[in-house]
Amino acid sequence: MSDTLRVAMIGAGFMGAAHSQSWRVAPRFFDLPVKPTMQVLAGRDLAAVEQAAEKWGWAEASADWREVIARDDIDLVDIVTPGDTHAEIAIAALEAGKHVLCEKPLSNTVAEAEAMAEAANAAAERGVISMVGLTYRRVPAVTFARDLVAAGRIGVVRQVRAAYRQDWLRDETGPMTWRLEKHRAGSGALGDIGAHAIDLAEFITGLRLERVSGILETIVTERPLLGERVGLSGTATDRLGTVTVDDVALVTGRFASQDGFAPIGTFEATRFATGRKNALTIEVSGSRGALAFDLERLNELEVYSAADPDLEQGFRRVLVTEPGHPYLAPWWPPGHGLGYEHGFSHQVVELVTAIAAGTAPSPSFADGLHLQRVLDAVERSSEHEAVWTPVG
Repeated sequence: MSDTLRVAMIGAGFMGAAHSQSWRVAPRFFDLPVKPTMQVLAGRDLAAVEQAAEKWGWAEASADWREVIARDDIDLVDIVTPGDTHAEIAIAALEAGKHVLCEKPLSNTVAEAEAMAEAANAAAERGVISMVGLTYRRVPAVTFARDLVAAGRIGVVRQVRAAYRQDWLRDETGPMTWRLEKHRAGSGALGDIGAHAIDLAEFITGLRLERVSGILETIVTERPLLGERVGLSGTATDRLGTVTVDDVALVTGRFASQDGFAPIGTFEATRFATGRKNALTIEVSGSRGALAFDLERLNELEVYSAADPDLEQGFRRVLVTEPGHPYLAPWWPPGHGLGYEHGFSHQVVELVTAIAAGTAPSPSFADGLHLQRVLDAVERSSEHEAVWTPVG
């Protein structure tokens, strides 16, 4: 293959900024087998896209993603648009022979995710690679936790507790956004942030959820529309829009049985946890120890070992900044922490390396489909008063 990987990104919002940073920085710190080049940024508003392209470092701007995908000088398409467009863009890109990185959740529905996974399988037979952007897997402390569990350091997994808590919707006068509309976002707190908590639980333990019981709640059902929706200024108006997604999700789940025991997990996703800004936490309890992680202290992992002397037992903080920890060797000296954006760079490293080697990266579109089936099972469970519901 060529020594460069020409990238087009579809979408120019918040996640576009994060992905742009990763495409720009990763090849400058990691010795990648091919060099990504930031070729085209595409979005709906050409003037806004041109401004973003110049700011973030893209060579060109476009308002037509279909034209971008059809170009011969594009090798990979990075999709960071709202969920209602993922399936159409990803399938078109795969059929055009482009590698694809698609933000999570993979789609808004199981049917769309199935179609995307099918297209990814067909494309893989032609050497085309696809991956889902579940970026928190790439936080060094999270990957290190996965490695410790896989090495048997905490014994048999017995229980998982995971939560993702934010408070950006606590003000009920805050305006409507696309994230509050089911036809665009698919779901609310469940898919937006709960998907991360569920995925980290499965990633760290190596286990998959088989059935779930869940409750979804919409706390604020109407919010002011922004002016541009009613032809006025860009501020909130007196006209109200209907919130059609959940604000809070509470879930209990059973993982696949291991040696006759099926570990249980509890999950919370909320955008109404007053005072919590980006609190993604997970604790995994095992027969010989436990691990705990908090995204708001993302360079740390708490480790407990039942093998310690009785008078010395307790969680101890491990600062995950050593060169031997996952992803950290190319970065800074020990003790110099990384930030939110670095996980996106590690995602680029994994994807580019897989493309150059012709191997399937993780998480795959099949993994994204499984996660979509978990989210769907939670929604179906909530519709029937939290009845236990099988995944898939």
